[in-house]
Amino acid sequence: MPTSLTLKNIPDILYERLKASAEKNRRSLNSEAIVCLESVLLPTQISPGERLARARQLRASLFPGKFHLQDIEAFKQQGRP
Repeated sequence: MPTSLTLKNIPDILYERLKASAEKNRRSLNSEAIVCLESVLLPTQISPGERLARARQLRASLFPGKFHLQDIEAFKQQGRP
């Protein structure tokens, strides 16, 4: 069962950002606040397999041959004793 919540003493800058986000997304202030709370408090669980598939897809979208392992290792060691 949904519950009501009253927020007090919201900083002006936070209120303005919430209001602007609500307008941009064509939502009420209440709906936008719920979406914001859900995104922080109820993060989506991603399975390890799905995370790995996303990483492989991202890697495949990079320019092939542009980055070589030895170059990456050399950049990582630059400036280190």
